[in-house]
Amino acid sequence: MQRRIFLTALIFAPLANVALGSKDRRYVVATASSGGTFHPVGVALSALVQAVLQKPYGISLTAATTAGSTQNIRLLKSGEAQFAILQGLIGLDARQGSGAFSNDGADRTIRALTGLWPNVEQFVVRSEARKTGTIDDLLALKGERVALGDRGSGTLASCRTLLSNLGVEIERDFELVYIGYGPAGDALQRGDVLAIALPAGLPTKSLARVKAAMGTDTTILAFSPDQARRADGGRNLWLPYTIPADTYPAQKTEIHTIAQPNFLAVRGDVPEEDAYLVTRTIFDNLSVLHAMHDATRAIALDGALSGLPMPLHPGAIRYFQEKKVAIPEHLMLK
Repeated sequence: MQRRIFLTALIFAPLANVALGSKDRRYVVATASSGGTFHPVGVALSALVQAVLQKPYGISLTAATTAGSTQNIRLLKSGEAQFAILQGLIGLDARQGSGAFSNDGADRTIRALTGLWPNVEQFVVRSEARKTGTIDDLLALKGERVALGDRGSGTLASCRTLLSNLGVEIERDFELVYIGYGPAGDALQRGDVLAIALPAGLPTKSLARVKAAMGTDTTILAFSPDQARRADGGRNLWLPYTIPADTYPAQKTEIHTIAQPNFLAVRGDVPEEDAYLVTRTIFDNLSVLHAMHDATRAIALDGALSGLPMPLHPGAIRYFQEKKVAIPEHLMLK
């Protein structure tokens, strides 16, 4: 309740007069499970849009808990959601008709609104599985029970892709336990699984809880430069990323891992003015979002278009052009 009051009190950035449309302006943003970063940030975005846009423009946004990025694409396509937080890989796969969407064909209906924050790969193993402290320790767990994401999640899809690039086929080589972030952390603590994947923005609530409970009995795995290069598979999507020391309890040294971009996507048939208003609301109120979740501190106008895997929505193009942001040709509407 205090955060909701704080949010309302801080929002004061005025919005330009924009013509109202006549259609229903109640929207849904698809997020992920509650233990990661997508969901709390989606809730913060929803609260921000409600506070700024509902009274003057009739625009509302409700955050929906989902299995993650892969399901979010399905929800966007079906119209059950109009906005979604997505991993870069999942957006790229949907755009190209590859990966989980190889039977769907290339999608041209979903657009990008803005980049958000890095989705940091955080593979965690129990101490008995730690040998090198690198991703090789996970690759060595063939035949063991591991939790690499729930069915329909971007976590599972990204793990499938990057671990395949490192020579492991997850459905064949591991005994997979399909659960979300919170249950995965609980399973690691109980010893039901030897490793988990918790890719997210920093800090990740479920990982902080695991580290607080288990301390040095768990290890967040690092990537060497060669492992990082091979994991990316030539996509130029995953880039080196350093988790600062003391991000989590009992984590006294920095960890060199990799990260891919997360971004906010939108259906192409959302009216231009509505997409424009949502984009403007985000950037006019960054201090509010920063106060709501640490991961949002990475959201900034400078770099908002980095790594986006699909063209921008016309409403977003309008906003970034107003702000004199150079838009790469491949992000212009096609």
